[in-house]
Amino acid sequence: MKTTDLHTLTGAYALHALDGEEDAAFERHLAACDACDQEVAEFTAAAGRLALASTVRARPAMREHVLQRITTVRQVPPGAVALERVRRGVRRGRGLTRWALAASVAAAAALGGTAVWQYERAQEARLDAAQAQRHAEDLAGVLAAPDARSRSTRVAGGAGTLVVSAGRDRAVFVASGMAAPPRGEVYQLWFADGGKMRSAGLLDPGRSSQAVLMQGAVDGASGIGITVEPAGGSKQPTSTPVALLGVPT
Repeated sequence: MKTTDLHTLTGAYALHALDGEEDAAFERHLAACDACDQEVAEFTAAAGRLALASTVRARPAMREHVLQRITTVRQVPPGAVALERVRRGVRRGRGLTRWALAASVAAAAALGGTAVWQYERAQEARLDAAQAQRHAEDLAGVLAAPDARSRSTRVAGGAGTLVVSAGRDRAVFVASGMAAPPRGEVYQLWFADGGKMRSAGLLDPGRSSQAVLMQGAVDGASGIGITVEPAGGSKQPTSTPVALLGVPT
């Protein structure tokens, strides 16, 4: 293995670009270095976001256009190419300083833009990671709360359990083995609040089993409902609830 400062390998590790020996050495280092552990998490999150970027496909006519141009562009004789190279060398010598300066300015601008872009992406990744961690902690806090109470029912061919912590004033819905909603639709959670229904978030349509921290405080709601709504959810229920659960006390 090359002698390398392990602190500089966070990006390569996040992209799985280290060889076996370097990878093993870095993982040993990672177990004892909180700074590198945080940086790897941020690089991994940033790489995941970049992977979502869509590629741009060339126009279908591009191939035909290129092949047509090949047949119409005249080939330059070898001697003419050599003469032109000499001429370019003379011109290049006279303008070397000017072009070097321009290239330096352009490179500095490009590097500056890249640094800003990398900083912004790192900031976004850091915020996303922090938000995801807070969400996970809130969800786990409800499930593990000393005053947590639960109530279960059958729903969509599976089971649904509502877990409520009065002290935290939050609720979690745990789905197990639920059938997928119709294509283009989602299951939406609602708090039954004084005769009105208040949106409490969406279930992931691609997962039959999941735990969801319901959006907003319980705030005295008497129960929850689950409806099937268009993708993205609705402001108010548009269908008959597939399940209703009273808030456990």
